[in-house]
Amino acid sequence: MNRMGPLDALFLHTEDGTTHMHIGSCAIFAGSPPSMEELEAHISARLHLVERFRQRVRFVPGDLGRPVWVDDQRFDLGFHLRHTSLPAHACEAQLEALMGRLMSQELDRDRPLWEMWLVEGLPDHRWALISKVHHCMVDGVSGTDLMTVLMDPSEDAGIATAPPWLPQPEPTATQLLFDALSESARGPWHQLIAIGRAAAAPVQTVHRLAATAKGMRSFAERLMKQTTPLSIEGAIGRQRRWAVGRCSLADAKLIRSVFGGSVNDVVLTAITSAFHDLLIERGDLIDGATLTSLVPVSIRLPTDHDLNNRVSMMLAELPVGLSDPLERFQAVLQQMVDVKASHEAIAGTAVFEAADLLPPAFFALLARATMSILRQTPQRAVNTVTTNVPGPQLPLFAIGREMLEYLPYVPITAGVRIGVAILSYNGQISFGVTGDYDSTPDIHTMAEGIEAAVAELTELAAHERRASTDRSAIQHRQSPGRSGATP
Repeated sequence: MNRMGPLDALFLHTEDGTTHMHIGSCAIFAGSPPSMEELEAHISARLHLVERFRQRVRFVPGDLGRPVWVDDQRFDLGFHLRHTSLPAHACEAQLEALMGRLMSQELDRDRPLWEMWLVEGLPDHRWALISKVHHCMVDGVSGTDLMTVLMDPSEDAGIATAPPWLPQPEPTATQLLFDALSESARGPWHQLIAIGRAAAAPVQTVHRLAATAKGMRSFAERLMKQTTPLSIEGAIGRQRRWAVGRCSLADAKLIRSVFGGSVNDVVLTAITSAFHDLLIERGDLIDGATLTSLVPVSIRLPTDHDLNNRVSMMLAELPVGLSDPLERFQAVLQQMVDVKASHEAIAGTAVFEAADLLPPAFFALLARATMSILRQTPQRAVNTVTTNVPGPQLPLFAIGREMLEYLPYVPITAGVRIGVAILSYNGQISFGVTGDYDSTPDIHTMAEGIEAAVAELTELAAHERRASTDRSAIQHRQSPGRSGATP
């Protein structure tokens, strides 16, 4: 048995039929699609590298312990692999519609919480592999690790033979209960050990406590801040829409190099600009308005390839009320500097660590009760979610076919009608925009707005670089001591 951490359990408990807590991706490949037999053989040969994909969730009786992962005694790979095809002469909009429908369906909790769909019929002689994995299994970074496990660095890799697998015996309800109670009994001892470690390093402990307090204060202030009512807030239904925006990593790096900041600042500015255009098109009054975005932050070490979630949370204010693109960029840049200095990520980690001290039954009840309340009185403290995950920057292959694009999906929850996932792969940045089906029929305005914003910033950056080069050339020609220079 592998027991879930508090964050993984939270993702499981908050799923309620309306909030679907799976993440996903749509990988697009060149060439003719493999047969289902080829795909099954390819994945079967690598499942031993990601054992969680052959495990299912077991709940402890009475929620007296957090849920555990156990080997699925009746694991059937064929159940998790599905096959479909787009209609003749399909376009990208039909693939996006399919993605939205698939992501509107929750995963079967009696089986391992994942599935993949082989999609044929894409234009330009392409095919797709849509993946859906519950968030309690993976976070964004470990999700990209899984993709690299299933992919190859060259097209010449063949299909290996699947090693034998024998599932471990599944625990009985009595064993689950006994193990949970034993762990609860060990809890005070672990807390004493943690206190001893903290006492052995008093300076570091004081600094961490101060940073945590500062982060919690900043997080609370942002949550309590009064925001302008906007049409992207409100209740959501069960169904989803999905659209894709794209830009090149080179363009984002050009913008960063000219105007400062990071690639993350560039993509957040593009998303802010897209929200600005969407809200104006809807007729919202946005002068001076900001959006509060939940920004998951990976706290995973480079050497950590564990499947459990390793994320914390920050809140960023997106200045959608600003019209000038460079003003928006500078405001986002300063906002992210302030957020990072606020230590909100440290506070978020501390909150999840503290949640580990709560009785599991109370934790589960609190999570479910919170979602029930949010369904009836949707929150306005968080308006959207933006998650940015760096993917592999080299071409990958599956069964000899090159992966051309890697497009992400992020779930949304009560009060959040639009979310954006950002993922970079092989020189391209993809923006997967998730929307509530009923309230966001104009979701493509977001995707197109992101592309237009990056294009606008790229043009401004290129113009500024040319102007800077011209100024340098003039200064060089006019410098003293050069032939023909002005005295």
